[in-house]
This record gives sequence, C-alpha cells and structure tokens, in this order.
Amino acid sequence: MNPLSPAVLVLSGHVTRAGVPRLCAELEAILAASRADVVDCDVGGITEPDLASVEAVARLSVVARRAGGRRLRLLHVPPELRSLLDLVGLADVVGLDDGAAAEAGRAAGS
Repeated sequence: MNPLSPAVLVLSGHVTRAGVPRLCAELEAILAASRADVVDCDVGGITEPDLASVEAVARLSVVARRAGGRRLRLLHVPPELRSLLDLVGLADVVGLDDGAAAEAGRAAGS
C-alpha cells in the first residue's frame, strides 16, 4: 500500500449499534497495515442513516485519532447522514468530502 494513499473503509447497508464494534475492529486492522495519515470512509452505501450511523462515524473517528493522530474523511455522504452529522456537531469533527477528491485519486491512479 502506498503510504501517501489514504487507507479505505467502506460502510454499506444499515448500520446498527451492535455492528459498530466490528467496524472499529475492521478499521484498526486497516490502520495496522497502513501508514496513511488519512482514512477515506466511503459511506455512500449506508441505507437508512440514523443515530447508529452517527455513532459509528464518531467511534471510527476516535479509532483513527488514537492510531497516531490519523484523520477520518467521509466520502459520498448521503444527505440524511450529512444532516444528522450537522445536527450533532460532528460535521466539523470529521472531514466531509463530496467525492471529488476520491474520483480525482482514482483517475490519477489509472
């Protein structure tokens, strides 16, 4: 893995509170195998975003920060999730990306 390329975690389906520890463990494994400073978390596949999704984002952000001050950047954020993150004040804590950076990175890599 290129140390300059962000690590990538993809969330899809309905996120539940019971599934959050598994997502955190998955991110820990990704971070252990990467030296990237940024973790791109593609949340475009999340269905029915709710407070469990917000909890997942918050906890994943903490996992990234505890792993050497790394930063979580959300990609393809559904409008419903973006609104919830704004409502609870997390939109300023995690990076929100409209997907342009990820698309540019994929185009440069091809």
